[in-house]
Amino acid sequence: MKYNPEKHHRRSIRLKGYDYTRPAHYFVTICCQDRVRLFGVVKNKKMVLNDAGKMIHHWYNRLENKFSNVICHEIVVMPDHVHFIIQLVDPKDQIIPASLPRIIQWFKTMTTNAYIKGV
Repeated sequence: MKYNPEKHHRRSIRLKGYDYTRPAHYFVTICCQDRVRLFGVVKNKKMVLNDAGKMIHHWYNRLENKFSNVICHEIVVMPDHVHFIIQLVDPKDQIIPASLPRIIQWFKTMTTNAYIKGV
């Protein structure tokens, strides 16, 4: 389904004025565009990741290396979306800690580029 501004009213669920560099645990869900099932299939009630799904894990595990104020916790990859919990902590060597939006932007950029290049 193509985005239609007359029918689709996207709104941010971010809290206005909230500091997303603040140390806390964040639950994140990212959906594939048009909910296309890119990451694998569910067989016998178990998620079977394809190469794209494995690539999602690869880049998720790189977040801690890229951002010194990130601790990666659980990740669940589904056929058309991913859930994960990341923790932002006080930065070790960054003067300005990475914000949640910046972290998500980097993750989406890396996974999109890897997918386009052919997982």
